[in-house]
Amino acid sequence: MLNLIRRDVILQKKYLVVFIPFILVFVIFDTSPVLVFLVASIYIPFNTCAYDEKAETNILLNSLPYTRKEIISSRYIGAIVYMFLTIVVTSLTLFVFDKPFTITDIVISSGLFLLFVAFTFPLFQIFKSGYLTLVVLISFIILTKVTEPIVPFISDFIVNIPLQILYMSAVITIITIYAISWGITTVIYQRKIF
Repeated sequence: MLNLIRRDVILQKKYLVVFIPFILVFVIFDTSPVLVFLVASIYIPFNTCAYDEKAETNILLNSLPYTRKEIISSRYIGAIVYMFLTIVVTSLTLFVFDKPFTITDIVISSGLFLLFVAFTFPLFQIFKSGYLTLVVLISFIILTKVTEPIVPFISDFIVNIPLQILYMSAVITIITIYAISWGITTVIYQRKIF
């Protein structure tokens, strides 16, 4: 499984040349550190998924001595590994450019990244990459419109919760959603015909 994660890094070599300038654009334009960390974290895993879809890599991967469960596990574990690596690179970049950021910025962006992965990785198995951007965009708009009326109630509820309970609840919720997504994606991938 580690070889599958290494494969993703090798495939991303040409994209990694663009990675630092990509981060620099956000840093130079004084973008929120949360957004910089989030966008940087999304870069490698989603480039890998897009490349795999375009090159139909799944056919090759399924002919190798890996189970389908291992292939999906490598993507989910790889996403976490890449998130940590991009946090280090982004932190160094922000530090070099003397842009302030906090641990809270890193934690919030990491949580958002894991939620984004949890909702989009199953979609990569259901839809073709050409349609995926449209599906994610439409889903995001629908989710925004559906949750918009209840945001005031949620924010009033959150204000009354002690901070430690709020943080622990958020961590448990994100880990649970990530684990459920991992399971759903594994089931979808195991039933998929290539």
